Amino acid sequence: MSKKVLVIEDEPTLSRLLSYNLSQAGFETKVAEDGRVGLQYALQQFFDLIILDIMLPGLNGFEILTKIREQKVKTPIIFLTAKTAEDEIVQGLKLGADDYITKPFGVAELLARVSAVLRRSLSEETQVDETTDENVIILGDLKIYPDQYEVLLNEESISLRPKEFEVLLHMVERQGKVITRDDLMNIVWGFDYIGGQRTVDVHVSSLRKKLELGQNSVKIESIRGVGYKLVVKNN
Repeated sequence: MSKKVLVIEDEPTLSRLLSYNLSQAGFETKVAEDGRVGLQYALQQFFDLIILDIMLPGLNGFEILTKIREQKVKTPIIFLTAKTAEDEIVQGLKLGADDYITKPFGVAELLARVSAVLRRSLSEETQVDETTDENVIILGDLKIYPDQYEVLLNEESISLRPKEFEVLLHMVERQGKVITRDDLMNIVWGFDYIGGQRTVDVHVSSLRKKLELGQNSVKIESIRGVGYKLVVKNN
């Protein structure tokens, strides 16, 4: 069965280009040229992937992304942004996007990113579905349940995106040791990931802020020019 992709893009030439190339690659596509319509499609219909522009009539891409994640819809999202708009990239990833493509882009890059995101999404679903034995990792004020992708901080659940959880789990496995950005990129996002190290920094920064709420026993330290280290302090 063909994978279904929702394209939310108001520029007709670009939306046709995206739809055509995705269709040629075997995907079933649906196009929305208005933000509100795109959000309605995303919440009421099933899609394997959403390609989302930032500048849209009705609702902008950030508003759509926020509302999708608030409704607990986990559909992978790739957003489109200008090459020079680093602030858009950071904000989009913080709001829960899985990847981004900067304009202008080629067909090969588009299809490579789509395939990589879908492959990672399938891998995450398989990991969750196939694990049956409950186990817990206790680390300072944290309880980490690898099988459920759940973290408790002082017995209260904290919301982590899948990639944030995987970053935390990898750091826990190597606590006290310096982990390079390249290492995190390869382990969490995969060797075929096309995005830059900025993606790692954004996710680690978000994870660090969430861990710092209400506890001080587990810290993520930045090692300048190298990467990060998870440190557990004894109370």
